[in-house]
Amino acid sequence: MTMKRIFPIFAAVALLAACSQPLPNPEAFSVIPCPNEVSLSEGAFNVKGVAIAIDPALDEASQAAVRRFVSALETASGVKTKSGKALSFVLNANLAPEQYVIDIQPKAAHVEASALNGFVYACETLKQMLPAAIYGSTVQADAGWVLPCAHIEDQPRFAYRGMHMDPSRHFWTIEETKRYLDVMTAYKLNRLHWHLTDDQGWRMEVKAYPRLTEVGAWRNGTVIKKDWGSNDGIRYGGFYTQEQMKEIVAYAAERGITVIPEVDLPGHMVAALAAYPGLGCTGGPYEVWTRWGVAKDILCAGNDEIFTFLEKVFDELMDIFPSEYIHIGGDECFNGDAEPGRPDPWDVCPKCAAKMKELGIKKGPMAKHYLQNYVTARMQDFLNSKGRKIIGWDEILEGNLAPGATVMSWRGVEGGIKAAEKGFDAIMTPSGLCYFDYYQSQERDKEPFGIGGHLPLEKVYGYEPFDGLKPGTEKHILGVQANLWTEYIATPEHLEYMLLPRMCALSEIQWCAADKKDYARFDASLDHTFKMLDAMGVNYSLDCRGLVGLDRQPARTPHQLKKYLEENPRNW
Repeated sequence: MTMKRIFPIFAAVALLAACSQPLPNPEAFSVIPCPNEVSLSEGAFNVKGVAIAIDPALDEASQAAVRRFVSALETASGVKTKSGKALSFVLNANLAPEQYVIDIQPKAAHVEASALNGFVYACETLKQMLPAAIYGSTVQADAGWVLPCAHIEDQPRFAYRGMHMDPSRHFWTIEETKRYLDVMTAYKLNRLHWHLTDDQGWRMEVKAYPRLTEVGAWRNGTVIKKDWGSNDGIRYGGFYTQEQMKEIVAYAAERGITVIPEVDLPGHMVAALAAYPGLGCTGGPYEVWTRWGVAKDILCAGNDEIFTFLEKVFDELMDIFPSEYIHIGGDECFNGDAEPGRPDPWDVCPKCAAKMKELGIKKGPMAKHYLQNYVTARMQDFLNSKGRKIIGWDEILEGNLAPGATVMSWRGVEGGIKAAEKGFDAIMTPSGLCYFDYYQSQERDKEPFGIGGHLPLEKVYGYEPFDGLKPGTEKHILGVQANLWTEYIATPEHLEYMLLPRMCALSEIQWCAADKKDYARFDASLDHTFKMLDAMGVNYSLDCRGLVGLDRQPARTPHQLKKYLEENPRNW
């Protein structure tokens, strides 16, 4: 292919505007994330009842991905496809695993990729170029089932394109989790970070330790908003069986998504301690937490039984999750903001003191951080011996981190920058830019109650992951992820409202070359995305269109908003 046939997206849009005749589908290029190289030309290709050929050289997973596209097209258009070569899906081993090429001419269209992910992404691009009805389950025969003539060559900027899901604070069913994965697929994300354990609930069946789900999966009520002394009195919980987790892993894998499980340690373990109190410094009794915040109680680093426990848990986990990476948490071990005045258990535990002495850790403010390094290193060695790698929150950088760990930078960008400078790989998920539990509007009286913060769509879109990095360290940034913690999110409607369309903005950070991002173009493309989400039956925020909250109330005027903010200072 010559360079003359490849245009940056802004040139493609200009070409579209210059066509002597409008394209049959006016939403023909509202694709998110926008492909990196596109050339549009006059004419259109009819896909209603089209003859389709799937190269038999494709592996079964890739063929299945194409068949899902064909099934969606047939359902929405109301016409069966035929066998033939008008629309062909062909293996091209010279392309990278997530790269794809689409060539659409008036009489024929051609799709090339080398692996499952490339075919999944090519199909999602084709779907977004068609009427939004293709994302639904009803027939819209007269919707205009044509593709504009175009040549697209595309591949992602970052290899790791993640989205986080938290079933520990509020539990999400298998079907709700699959819907989450469906939305990730539409926008070409490829990692689901599944936060399976925390103080408020242990969600993973472990056959060696049945009390983790018999006791740890259930809490005796939930705090009401931020009234810390309150409790709604409603027993709450749930967990995933091992077969259910395997079902999610398989469903995700079919769509090119790797599920990365997290067992947070040594902190955020109160649910586990409630089930097995001997793993804590005090011996309990402990109770699954009914409130939010950071607990003081953590696993006892001076008790070698915790490593027997963790190794058995991870052995079962690795039988379920084939991911290269396992997330071991490591955050907020010594914050304890919910229990002010109480000493950290490791500061007063005789067993921990003995372990520090054994390890030669000197007393001082960093002692417990070095003890945490010991716990992290032991689990890293164990998981490495099984062919796995660890990811940990950026607190694992405090003290001495063993080589080979990957750092997830959440307390701003500094952790990722520091990790990269030290030669560690990093995933960027800074809270001020990538925490989707933050409010989308400043008009909090109209928003569903939340944790605080303010993260509007445009601010998400403006994030550049390489800002602040020293030249030459960029190679250590594996990618970007957004986190959606669910302390204050209890329904699928609210979960989806917080996720979208901010995840669409995230997808362009993850996928598009930095110089190809354009907020005006992205914003215009959202009109088609909203129709897609409607067809999928997925909820979303319309704050970017001046409609605030789940019931989409009109936003205040700038003068009204200024007055409201003066009268209602932001509660972070």
